[in-house]
Amino acid sequence: MKWSVSLLGAGLVLVVLRDLFHTLWHPTRHGGLSRLVMTALWRLSRRVRPRRRVAGLVGPLAMVTVVVMWAATVVLGWAIIYWPHMPGAFRFAPGSEAARAPSALDSVYLSLVTVATLGLGDIAPAEGWLRVVSPLEALVGFALLTAAVSWVLEIYPALSRRRALAVRLALLREADPTPRQLDNTAGALLLDGLAGEVVRVRVDFTQYAEAYYFHDGEDRASFAAMAGFAGALAERGQRAQRPEVRLAGELLAAALRDLAAVLDQRFLHTGGAPAEVFAAYAADHDGGPARR
Repeated sequence: MKWSVSLLGAGLVLVVLRDLFHTLWHPTRHGGLSRLVMTALWRLSRRVRPRRRVAGLVGPLAMVTVVVMWAATVVLGWAIIYWPHMPGAFRFAPGSEAARAPSALDSVYLSLVTVATLGLGDIAPAEGWLRVVSPLEALVGFALLTAAVSWVLEIYPALSRRRALAVRLALLREADPTPRQLDNTAGALLLDGLAGEVVRVRVDFTQYAEAYYFHDGEDRASFAAMAGFAGALAERGQRAQRPEVRLAGELLAAALRDLAAVLDQRFLHTGGAPAEVFAAYAADHDGGPARR
């Protein structure tokens, strides 16, 4: 019976490690629990009015919630591992109040102290296998802290790239270049550069799926609101006379189709054409599509 309970705790720890791996390090980054938490908070924010004020908090709040969930589950899992063997398999410091506490409380306390790498020493494992398992918890705690910091440092550059592309598209919308103005080498370079930036955003949505749940704020910096205008620029390039401009327009259109496929497959599930996907993307982020 003791070992069955300990195995249950080990299972909880493994669930967290798997979710951590798939959220941060797996190439496709399909986190299970973390994705459910973020999706739930995003959908909940859609029920709140005014939504724009709340939506800006969803991404950061979701990340904090996921990290707290990971930490709490790790602490609980290791506490369950210790609990059936408490107090017989542990040594208590002379005069320690911990020896008088319930074994469940001692287990949670030991797990918290170990995962935080404090090493107070008033409770120490006495059996050989516990002397191996306990340092492993400290290693997991250190890995969890490192992973949380890395996650923050990775996600915000991806958001900056997306918002920079949105501002660039907003400036182009204000300039409103005609097909004739794009029908030159500069126009080809412009469309080719936009295609490259769209591809980077597409990769960001693949590698950092949680970036979807960050609201970009004003329409000028919202890629959700500006993606439609990128499609309009691609169409203007495709109607140009010069072959290099038509090629650049085709590249931009292909990049947008690829991005739309990723957004639809992972988040929106409309099953529609790219224009419909981008319209749904704009609606999901409370942004209107740019005029064409």
